[in-house]
Amino acid sequence: MHILKYPHPVLREPAKPVMQMSKDLNILVGNMIELMYLHEGLGLAAPQVGVSERVLVMNFAGDPGEKAQEFVAINPVIVEMSKGIIDDREGCLSFPDLYAKVRRAKKVRVQAYNQKGELYEMICEDLAARVWQHEIDHLDGNLFIDKIGLVGRMHAKKYLKQFEEDYFEAQKKGEIPPDLAPKF
Repeated sequence: MHILKYPHPVLREPAKPVMQMSKDLNILVGNMIELMYLHEGLGLAAPQVGVSERVLVMNFAGDPGEKAQEFVAINPVIVEMSKGIIDDREGCLSFPDLYAKVRRAKKVRVQAYNQKGELYEMICEDLAARVWQHEIDHLDGNLFIDKIGLVGRMHAKKYLKQFEEDYFEAQKKGEIPPDLAPKF
């Protein structure tokens, strides 16, 4: 399993809801958590590993030693967003070395299912709220580059062009299949 880079088409595809908990789902979650820590991320959504399912993993501390900050979210939804907003620097594992300011709600209330199929709700502020919004955007086929301002877009332009060139070159070499990644 590896992290897909922009502009892989799965990153733009709205993910399908998970209909049942399974052994395969637990394996996926375990692999995603391992990969998130390997790449020093705060979160990872299933579409980023080529699985078009509404699954994400997060650790708001980014520290594998802080298990209390680790969450698995299956079919997550943002139930409520604050009117207060924050502009802050954001990055994404599917866009290595690209960072830009993104405007996000300061506070969110989210609902999701854990791996046991139990519904939970969480109210988060600041960084944790930002991580929820970023990862749920992935499940909807939205990317953080869609939310950056004009100056950020100008800065990102050269990175995006290079990501596209690298992707299409890898596709020509047969390193990336021309179709979408297999479904989970």
